[in-house]
Amino acid sequence: MRILILSDVHANLAALEAVLQDAGNFDMIWSLGDIVGYGPDPNACITRLNDFEHLAIAGNHDWGVLGKIDLADFNPDARQANLWTREQLTPQSFAYLQSLPEKLIQGDFTLAHGSPRHPIWEYILHESIAKINFTHFETTFCLVGHTHVPIIFQYDTETSRCLAAMPPEREPFQLETNRYRYIINPGGVGQPRDGDPRAAYMLLDLEEKVFEYRRVSYDIAATQKKMRAAGLPFRLIARLELGW
Repeated sequence: MRILILSDVHANLAALEAVLQDAGNFDMIWSLGDIVGYGPDPNACITRLNDFEHLAIAGNHDWGVLGKIDLADFNPDARQANLWTREQLTPQSFAYLQSLPEKLIQGDFTLAHGSPRHPIWEYILHESIAKINFTHFETTFCLVGHTHVPIIFQYDTETSRCLAAMPPEREPFQLETNRYRYIINPGGVGQPRDGDPRAAYMLLDLEEKVFEYRRVSYDIAATQKKMRAAGLPFRLIARLELGW
């Protein structure tokens, strides 16, 4: 089975469509949270995701829009975007977001937005935080998003060392599972933050445990135009073309 792994779509329909086209044939989508927030097309992105067989979990922006998280916990730009998004959501979109779980286990994979320890909000940016989180899930793999930065954390079960590495782009890679466990972040579809504005995602051959990390360009100007028309914050508009 071929799985499309994506995270942090953030209501960026142009980026999502570019990913869907670039990915080619796949059997299922695993979405790691934050389908909405920041971007101009929350309902369309939810509808598009529902065109496919998929698993999805909640992110902090999904919960912020629903009122499950106090918007005072967000920065001013994110807070404004979430308030705008809340006004745009159809009843069907609201119900869909309401149905999303915090965390899922699918075979040998744990799916969490932030981290297995704190699924909604914790950022795994450093090896020290990753190492602690390996004690909070039992599967070989944990897939996370939230940081918008692609990375692989590898935990050596014999030495208890945790190392971080960037995945190779468009080169299928198989990870050693006899000795190691992994926390893997595919990067952000709708708002990358690693200095590369292209949408990021991964593909997974589920049976062979072979991953492929990809980036794809999309029409950033089209998304920015929609954001300006919606009156969304300037900083959120500008950051898309810079990848931060």
